[in-house]
Amino acid sequence: MEFVDLKAQYKLLRQAIDRRMAAVLEHCRFINGPEVQELEAALARYTGSSHCIGCASGTDALLIALMALGVGPGDEVITSPFTFIANAEMIALLGARPIFVDIDPETYNLDPQLLRAAITPKTKAIMPIALYGQCADMDAICQIAGGIPVIEDAAQSFGAIYKGRRSCNLSLIGCTSFFPSKPLACYGDGGACFTSDAALAEKMRRIRDHGQQGRYHHTALGLNSRLDTLQAAVLLAKLECFDTELKSRTRIANRYTELLRGHVATPHIDPCCTSAYAQYTVQLEKRNQVQARLREKGVPSAVHYPVPLHLQPVFARLGLARGSFPVSEAAADRVLSLPMHPYLTDEQQVHVAESLRQALAECRS
Repeated sequence: MEFVDLKAQYKLLRQAIDRRMAAVLEHCRFINGPEVQELEAALARYTGSSHCIGCASGTDALLIALMALGVGPGDEVITSPFTFIANAEMIALLGARPIFVDIDPETYNLDPQLLRAAITPKTKAIMPIALYGQCADMDAICQIAGGIPVIEDAAQSFGAIYKGRRSCNLSLIGCTSFFPSKPLACYGDGGACFTSDAALAEKMRRIRDHGQQGRYHHTALGLNSRLDTLQAAVLLAKLECFDTELKSRTRIANRYTELLRGHVATPHIDPCCTSAYAQYTVQLEKRNQVQARLREKGVPSAVHYPVPLHLQPVFARLGLARGSFPVSEAAADRVLSLPMHPYLTDEQQVHVAESLRQALAECRS
């Protein structure tokens, strides 16, 4: 059993993907080819944003957004500590200080009730993360932010809906990732920034291409972070069936919840939201022992994420001890992600659920 079955997806989409990639191999415009502009237009329409700026990775998307806002030494950027390191890493690389705010215990996303106390005159931006596929409470966050720019990290929530609007179009800038395991994924690294601010969009386009405003005319420092044309071709093929895959993810998640109710803490989805279910993540006691038992039964699983960012050695200089963010720390000790992809069969789900229930019983005895 695969944790994320990319092979099953390719078998179903082979003709469309091969056709799209063959077109790129025929015209050989591997950098800034026509598929990149086609994809950016399609993704902007999909999210409802005015502009989509493709780039080389989801991490670069965060960096480009921060650079476009002028984040630098002496600034503070608020984010949450229960996530992958990319957010805080990009903040720190620019010389700014990541300021962590603990998460909501049900959604795993930044808790708006704790946000106001973290804002200072040095706050340059706020970066809420849509963990596991569900958007943070973006309206509450944006209202508390006032005039402070909000960057939505939608690496795991592309396709999700919040109060009738799509992820990546919920604040000044949205950023996403097309890493192979994401809901909309390419066959390598890729990412995108979204905004409806034309001036900001133009600034981000320049940053992703060495700060160029016209060939060999550099008006700012930038990056080499163009989205590869072959990856754009793959994404165009996958976008055609993306909504169908999202429905399948929701069906599978609902089935998991039925099978596991009463045995573990299953995902909580706010009534005003849908989830892209980048992961299906439960909480349980004796996580490491249960995971080992699942491995023996042939069921893959993963922990997203075992060590909160404030406890990572690289951020020891921030001086944040264990106990600083208790909700994040508790989640890190208890979360376990189960196999999740649009092509998971009913039989596979039953096997996962039965194996998990057996593992739980074995670890209690």
